[in-house]
Amino acid sequence: MYLGSHVNFGSEQLLGSTKQAISYGANAFMFYTGAPQNTARKSLDDSLTLEALKMMKENNISLENVICHAPYIINLANKKDLSKWEFSINFLRNEINRCEQMQVKYIVVHPGSAVGMSKEEGLSNISEALNLIIKDDDKCMILLETMAGKGNECGSSLEEIKAILDKVNTNNIGVCLDTCHLNDAGYDMTDFNGFLNEFNKIIGINKIKCLHLNDSKNEIGAHKDRHDNIGFGNLGFENIMNIIYNSKLENIPIILETPYVGDYDEDKNRLYPPYKFEIEMLKAKKFNENLKEDIRKYYK
Repeated sequence: MYLGSHVNFGSEQLLGSTKQAISYGANAFMFYTGAPQNTARKSLDDSLTLEALKMMKENNISLENVICHAPYIINLANKKDLSKWEFSINFLRNEINRCEQMQVKYIVVHPGSAVGMSKEEGLSNISEALNLIIKDDDKCMILLETMAGKGNECGSSLEEIKAILDKVNTNNIGVCLDTCHLNDAGYDMTDFNGFLNEFNKIIGINKIKCLHLNDSKNEIGAHKDRHDNIGFGNLGFENIMNIIYNSKLENIPIILETPYVGDYDEDKNRLYPPYKFEIEMLKAKKFNENLKEDIRKYYK
């Protein structure tokens, strides 16, 4: 199993991301090349990248299991403001170039929101944008993430993902599943085999290249997208175990995006990453009901 989490991409860039992943006991990880809420980006330092690639090799982390995530502000669905749509296209193209400079093979993208237009228009705009972005010789593949369906968000159903893919003029594109988003979109994660069978009929299971593993604070079909820690939400530990140990997802990188754990002392406003402990728990196949307290004790 290739299991990891979101990690930071700070002053040491990919090297820092790699060090953090190793500290969590991970053999996979995901990062943003800058803040996910904006487009500010620093130039890549190739020497740090080379050190990171060396460290990955020494610690059995394959580049196949290293994922980049595009910033949230990219919106390929909305073409009402042509300049903003074109900016999203150009920025995502630049992010792909940055990934290729680091030899990263996958970048996850939220399809976008069809604000002020029909879903059909939004889906068509996404396909059109992807056809402008993707090049025949790209070594980094775009992965469309399944979404929860907030507002007029595109990509919250398999039919919508298929509608996008059908109009993209290349097979060099994949899908990233998100367990919280799927639950919130209305898919029953207690029957994950049934879901995968449906995915295979509509899209083809070979398109799944990454899994974001998150519990959900919401009931099925809530369309809210609120992640919870593993085993503490409505999916529950047993269902999550059935998902990640499903034989149909062998060799697919599994990435945790669960929320940081807060301190009891709210005045100190401390938040601690849960990933080291969640990875240990998932590997041990045993739910730790004291997970959050163990995290607080460790980081104090």
